[in-house]
Amino acid sequence: MSRPTILAEKPSQAKAYAEAFSVKKRDKTSIELNPCSTFPSGAIITWGIGHLVELKEPKEYKPEWGSWNLSSLPILPSNYEFKVAYGKNEQFNAVKKLFKEADFLVNGCDQDREGSNIFYSIYRMTGVKNKVIKRLWINSLEVDEVRKGFASLQDNQKDLLLYNEAKTRQIADWLVGMNGSRIFTLILQQKGFRESLSIGRVQSPVVFLIYQRQLEIENFISKPFYEIEAEFTAKNGKYKGKTKVKSENKEEVKNILSQHKITGKDNGYVKSITKKEVRTKSPKLHALSTLQATANKKWKYSPKLVLDTVQKLYDKKILSYPRTDTQYITEAEFAYLSTNLESYQGIIKNAFKVPSREPKKRYVDGTKVQEHYAIIPTKTIPSSATLQGLSTEEQNIYFEVLNTTLAMFHTDYVYEETKVITDVNGLDFETTGKTEISKGWKELFKDTDKKESIDKNKVVASLPIIEKDEKVLSVVKQKEGFTTPPKPYTEGDLILMMKTAGKSVEDKEDVEILKEIEGLGTEATRSGIIETIKKHGYIKVNKNVVSVTSKGKVLCQSIQGNLLSSPAMTAKWESYLKTIGEGKGSSKAFLSNIEKFINKLINEVPGQLKSEAIDKSIENLQNVDQICLCPTCKKGSISLKKSFYGCSEYTNGCKQSFPLKMLDKKITEKHVKDLCTKGKTSVIKGLQPKAKEKKPFDASLVLKDGTISFEFANNNSSV
Repeated sequence: MSRPTILAEKPSQAKAYAEAFSVKKRDKTSIELNPCSTFPSGAIITWGIGHLVELKEPKEYKPEWGSWNLSSLPILPSNYEFKVAYGKNEQFNAVKKLFKEADFLVNGCDQDREGSNIFYSIYRMTGVKNKVIKRLWINSLEVDEVRKGFASLQDNQKDLLLYNEAKTRQIADWLVGMNGSRIFTLILQQKGFRESLSIGRVQSPVVFLIYQRQLEIENFISKPFYEIEAEFTAKNGKYKGKTKVKSENKEEVKNILSQHKITGKDNGYVKSITKKEVRTKSPKLHALSTLQATANKKWKYSPKLVLDTVQKLYDKKILSYPRTDTQYITEAEFAYLSTNLESYQGIIKNAFKVPSREPKKRYVDGTKVQEHYAIIPTKTIPSSATLQGLSTEEQNIYFEVLNTTLAMFHTDYVYEETKVITDVNGLDFETTGKTEISKGWKELFKDTDKKESIDKNKVVASLPIIEKDEKVLSVVKQKEGFTTPPKPYTEGDLILMMKTAGKSVEDKEDVEILKEIEGLGTEATRSGIIETIKKHGYIKVNKNVVSVTSKGKVLCQSIQGNLLSSPAMTAKWESYLKTIGEGKGSSKAFLSNIEKFINKLINEVPGQLKSEAIDKSIENLQNVDQICLCPTCKKGSISLKKSFYGCSEYTNGCKQSFPLKMLDKKITEKHVKDLCTKGKTSVIKGLQPKAKEKKPFDASLVLKDGTISFEFANNNSSV
């Protein structure tokens, strides 16, 4: 009888798998299962801690690649080598031993290309060969789904293709990062740039798209335009109307009024009244990107927070798999949702009448579900105690998904649209009135419809009772308006912008039109890319509005004109990577193109960076980032680096630096400035000694001969 070793991606995933079976023994690195019908000889579950294996550093290939200099470029290994990630040897060795002892192996990592990459990079690093490998592919961590998944393990053919795709992406990103970051940084430093740039195959064009939007806003010149509006007084009340006239020429609008002999106060009549019933279907089910965009709009949640929150709800077995790019489910999921419908209604305390339990193509279409279906509630119905134990973010996300799913079973939102044409001396004024007939699915969303209108260019109003041919008195006015610049991106907008590769989408709510558009990154990686460009200091987010920093501006001006600034090209790269995962594309061909691109960068970038605009931006950046003159060398300036405050003369030998945190307290720019200019900070309260048993104390920081010491406040004992 054979006994498998199952590799989970992380300990929490391994724990969820084990909960579906009987556990014999647990230790630090694995869980042993008792024999059962699924595993007649038992099984061993072990885990990664994310990636246990990573690509080697350049210096591990050639010593000369260890230092940053232009003469060592390009860095193009003939073979790409991997190593055990720092600090993960113990777990790797445990996995290696279990792999060697196993009768066969099961890849139980996340069901996406990175999950395939994690498993196979570990497997190949162990040196274990000729093992039968099966793939677990599930969309829920519920006990029934886990058991069903292990009872019907898949072969590893698709898994190997996804691994090939993921490894190709990993190597391509490594090549672009290692070469691009060095060439841009080194040449810019020759021009006085005191920082380093991190260049990325996907992250750089994303920053460039944000930069382009920022330029559009900065360079926008508002222009006036003129319209004609009127207020009408009818027998039963007042209403407003607007003509279709809109012109930048004030005289043109005046002439129209003159042609119709409109003085301002004129008689008119109701020329026509037409009514139509408008039905709006409920929103489509959520993919990760639509959930991220919705949560950002409603609660200002960052895309990363949304992904992390859905992951937690997945781990708690009440939501399905988070990293999905489809908004459809199959008939199997629809069947269990329909069966549990009353229980879901009990959670939201709304037993609405269900008109039909027939699946609709808008939501249920198995042909549009590949690896994963839309994010929906699982069969597990959370108790009141479970729901109350969720964080605010978890509750908001869970109910957003639950209500969106329930809306599929609800009735349409229905309203009557009344269109009135009022004639004033032969000039037509249009008024649109909206009367709600049935709230339908919208009753599930209390925060929906606050700012909605049928069309922002129409006057939407509550209309008094009026009749065709009724005479009305009009007060006509020429109205001046001003064109407005594009809106800056929010974090939620970034997800949509990346999904469309920066292409214009008129109705951002209508995700259906995004079906075939190539994007930047994948559903699983986009939030991570946004976090990366934040971490590198290229963008900042203030009250959910995204803007490019001075450092980000230097990056964008530097990459302008080459493929790193081309979202379309990067999207095509991403699209080709997908074909590798489908078995149609060639990893060798893709990496060959990346190598050609790197050689092109090395040849062209030095000339591209000869720019007065870049010089000016570098100068501005240094001025903005300087906190004060360095007190040690008296030549350089102190500024914030990635993980500390340091001197700009570091490369010339000045080692003066200040930590970002000291004894659990943040060291601010003001503290650094006070130390450098006064030699002492104000009293910092609650400094916590490293020995936790010692009490916190209050003290000022003192700088003497480049070293920080403490000057204790009254009533404090020394540390």
